[in-house]
Amino acid sequence: MVPKAEFTSYYGKPVLNPPVWKPLDIAGYFFLGGLAGASSALAAGASWTGRPVLARNAEVAAVGALGLSMAALVHDLGRPARFVNMLRVAKPTSPMSVGSWLLAAYGPMAGATALSTLTGRLPRLGRATGTAAAALGSAVTTYTAVLIADTAVPAWHEAHRELPFLFAGSAAAAAAGLGLLTAPSAETRPARVLALTGTAAELTATALIRRRLGMLAAPYRTGKPGRLLHTAEALTLAATATALLAPRNRPLNALAGAALLTASALTRFGVFHAGLASARDPKYTVQPQRERLEARRRGAVVPGPGSAGGAAEVGQETVGGGGVERR
Repeated sequence: MVPKAEFTSYYGKPVLNPPVWKPLDIAGYFFLGGLAGASSALAAGASWTGRPVLARNAEVAAVGALGLSMAALVHDLGRPARFVNMLRVAKPTSPMSVGSWLLAAYGPMAGATALSTLTGRLPRLGRATGTAAAALGSAVTTYTAVLIADTAVPAWHEAHRELPFLFAGSAAAAAAGLGLLTAPSAETRPARVLALTGTAAELTATALIRRRLGMLAAPYRTGKPGRLLHTAEALTLAATATALLAPRNRPLNALAGAALLTASALTRFGVFHAGLASARDPKYTVQPQRERLEARRRGAVVPGPGSAGGAAEVGQETVGGGGVERR
C-alpha cells in the first residue's frame, strides 16, 4: 500500500522558483500602469463635470504614465519584440494575454484623447475616446493583480480575492494625488472624492489580506514589505485627511498629492516584495499544504492554490517548478 504524501522542503531550499522579475521594472510597471488607467477615469469625470484643467492634466498624465510603464516592461522583457509576440494569440483564459490586448486597446484611446484636448481638434471624437479610455483604464488598474494572483507565489495567489481591489484602490489614490498636485484647488473636488474612495478600497483590502491569509499574511506585515506597506498606509491616511480638511489650501493639496503618489508606489513595491519573500521561504508553501492534507484526512475540503488557476494542484498536492508565468 502506498503511504500518503507528506510535505517537506529539501534541506530548507525554496519549493518554488522565486520570480525573476526586476523589482524596479515590474513593481514600477504595476504602479505606472495603474496610475495611467485611473488617470483616464479621473479625466473623464473631470471633463463631464466641467473641470478642463484637471481633465487635461489627467489625460496627459495617463499617456505619460503608460509610456513609462511600457518602457519598464520592455526593459524587463529584454526587447520590444517579446511584447509584440504576446499579441499574436488571444487567450481569454490567460491573464497575461488579456492584459496585453487590454494595453494595446487602451493606449491608442488614451493617446487620441490627450491629442484632441491639446490641439482642440475633433472634440467629439476626443470625448468618445475619453469615455473608452476611462472604461479600459479601469480594467488596466486591476489586470496586473489578476496576473500575479494567477501564479503559484503563495502570498500573491492566496490573496487573489483582495489584490484586485487593493490595486484598484492604490491606482485611484495615485491618480487623485496627481490631480491634487497639478490642478488648481477650485477643480480638485473629483480628485478628493477619488482619493477617499481609493483609500477606503486600499486599506480595506489590505486589512482583509492580513486577517484572512493566516500565516501567509506574515510577508505583508513583517520585513521589508511590511515596512513599505505600513509606511504607505500612514501616508495615504494623512494625505487623504489633509486633502479633505483643507480643500482650498493649494500648498497642502500639492503636499497631499505628492504623498498619495508616494504611498501608491510604496504599496506596489510592498506587494511585490511580499510575494518574493513568500516564494523564497519554503514554510509558506509547505505549511499550507500540510494543513490541507490534515483537513482532507478529517474529511474536510479546503481550497488551495490550484483552485484559482495557479501552478499548484490541490488534489495531488503538486507545485509547479516555476513560481511565475514568465512574460
